[in-house]
Amino acid sequence: MSAPLQPLLHNEHVVLRAPTQAWSSRDGSIGSAPIHGLYFSDVRVVSQLSALVGGQVGEHIATEPLAADSTSFVTLLRHLDDRAADPKVRLNHTRTATPTTIRGVLSVTSHLDDPISTEAVVRFTADLSDMDSVKAGVSVAANPAVEIRGESASWSNESVHARLDAPGAAVSAVDGRVELRWPLEVPPHGESSVSWTISAHDDQAVVIGVDGPQKWSTPEIGADDERLPRWLDTALGDLDALRMATVDEPDLVFLAAGAPWFFTLFGRDSIWAARFMLPLGTELADDTLRVLAGLQGRRDVAASAEQPGKIMHELRRETLRIPDEAIALPPLYYGTVDATALWICLLFDAWKWGLPDERVRELLPNMVAALGWMRDYGDADGDGLLEYVDRTGHGLANQGWKDSGDSVQWRDGSLAEGPIALCEVQAYAYEAATHAAELLDHFGLEGASEWRSWASALKEKFHESFWIDSPEGAYPAIALDAAKRPVDTVTSNLGHLLGTGLLDERQSRLVARRLVSPELNSGFGLRTMSTDSDGYWPLSYHGGSVWTHDTAIAIAGLVREGHSAEAGTLVAGLLAAAAGFDFRMPELHSGDTATRLAVPVPYPAACRPQAWSAAASVSVLASVLGLDPDAQEGVLRMSPSGVVGMLDVSGIRFRGDSVSVRVTPDGEVAYGSGATIEVR
Repeated sequence: MSAPLQPLLHNEHVVLRAPTQAWSSRDGSIGSAPIHGLYFSDVRVVSQLSALVGGQVGEHIATEPLAADSTSFVTLLRHLDDRAADPKVRLNHTRTATPTTIRGVLSVTSHLDDPISTEAVVRFTADLSDMDSVKAGVSVAANPAVEIRGESASWSNESVHARLDAPGAAVSAVDGRVELRWPLEVPPHGESSVSWTISAHDDQAVVIGVDGPQKWSTPEIGADDERLPRWLDTALGDLDALRMATVDEPDLVFLAAGAPWFFTLFGRDSIWAARFMLPLGTELADDTLRVLAGLQGRRDVAASAEQPGKIMHELRRETLRIPDEAIALPPLYYGTVDATALWICLLFDAWKWGLPDERVRELLPNMVAALGWMRDYGDADGDGLLEYVDRTGHGLANQGWKDSGDSVQWRDGSLAEGPIALCEVQAYAYEAATHAAELLDHFGLEGASEWRSWASALKEKFHESFWIDSPEGAYPAIALDAAKRPVDTVTSNLGHLLGTGLLDERQSRLVARRLVSPELNSGFGLRTMSTDSDGYWPLSYHGGSVWTHDTAIAIAGLVREGHSAEAGTLVAGLLAAAAGFDFRMPELHSGDTATRLAVPVPYPAACRPQAWSAAASVSVLASVLGLDPDAQEGVLRMSPSGVVGMLDVSGIRFRGDSVSVRVTPDGEVAYGSGATIEVR
């Protein structure tokens, strides 16, 4: 008997408005693939759906996304048509998501001279499978009891309550299979429609969807290379649909990590997404900082990995169990080594973009607590570096952003043993400590010199311990293992060191050159692992694939350290990948080389859309413009690279002001705003 398999996603279509999502085939039907279904709050409430008009499903000809939360599936109804060559009867099946509902509309349009008298039928299969079972490939149809009341139906379990409303329909149900029937009269050269709505409520919910306007600006962009504005436009629509809040703090908005598996708050993911979005305003960052501060660790609890000052990893409605992996994560889990330092980095960056002093001041106690965690708990063995190890036996074995069990390998493919000290975590910690010192000085608080000294000692320890010589030039190890040996695999983690202040000029050049080498640069973005490692495989989750956000972080670091040519190379790769994915970048894609392929190969189980992959479009725009904010001096510096030719942007926000910039193909810059701009 074969082992359960995680559902593939790459060929399926999604309509979403977190925490609601509908996964279907391209024709809108639901049930032919394991991921298919209507989901709410990590529970699948419908596992199958089909729509028929005149007894047939028709012939699908187009899938028209109207927005992230709405799609129209276009079908020909030739069995109701005349015998002419041109089709004259068609069905538009429109599906729209809100945070609590999925609405379907069947609209039959006719160009015939005679009326059509027919019937519309929609069939559902009610379900209450949990998302974890679906992801693990072990979901079994729940077949809940369905109660019919007139034109409505309902089904529920202990916490999730689903309801179907179908105005004008005859509703029936047998063994969880629900059927809706409407008589349909379509006038000559006219249209007739029927609709239904499925709504749901979860008594156990810890996160909720968000209605209302988004907390960032929507820039308008013109460019010689249309791929960047098209990617940005698609990404911002997806990010709007990924907005969420916690039940306890409904006014504080964050970005859920991604569809379908991660409609919730993740410390690392939500921080990086908010950090990428800073050029469009500081409100999202402010909210993200505050919701995470409200969950900051206060006790030392091994079962949840909570520690005083630590920023959480993920929030769930119940314990997350991963079959066959002996992983069981409590509903509020703190097993991340990097989110705490990244929280401080986000606070500082938001301040530099113009988050008001009074808002920053309120978060300084949380910053001091986070610093304390880095020193007292993050550095568990007192060697001056941050490391991690799972103390429970059922938590995450790896607790950096590459959190799969095989992500930290030696070049021969063998796994490194923990406690593990990741290279990029040292960079985050160095950056956090030095930036926190600047904030302490600015607000007249004590401790700045202590944290500068701590950062200096970390930097010295890093350079003593991490660098590896090779014929192609020295490079930093991905990590130190339990014996403090540098793990020698070349990985994309190197890109996260740039721009943090951890490297000197010579080391920065070595890393920049390594990042654009053919072993790491796929031509569609930065591989997570070099091709000269035995463990490399282009479809390995963290061992050779390309992650959009990972490449965007490297691009931003290259720009900050003056490596514009290398940054441009990686930007070109991401734009090529964006075009290959119809500008909705997935969580990750294959590391296959672009010299052999016209479009990137999907990683078939990748989330899509995904918050930090979408928000990476804003980071890439900022890198192309070379944006460097300094709200305290009141100056927004920029050094455009010209990598996309002419670029005309309005809607960047700095200190609350709207900034517009025009970069000509020959590099001349014009700008207009209420802010002071300095072009370098």
